[in-house]
Amino acid sequence: MKIDWAAIGSVFGVSLAFAVGLVALFTLGVNGLARREKAAAQGGTAGLAVTGAYVCFAACAAAVAYGIYLIVAKP
Repeated sequence: MKIDWAAIGSVFGVSLAFAVGLVALFTLGVNGLARREKAAAQGGTAGLAVTGAYVCFAACAAAVAYGIYLIVAKP
């Protein structure tokens, strides 16, 4: 039995990069919604922050849906 360590390392690296990227996107979305709350408390609006938050959440959902598609799809 021969283990392809290069392939395992490659999968690990890509998985780590995408996991960190998704967490960063989700964090930006939560930060955008927090800015909306802060702006509402001060009597203002944060339209750009809310729009950015929704875009981040949509990108996270699209990435998760694509991952599920890759798992379920038959080759």
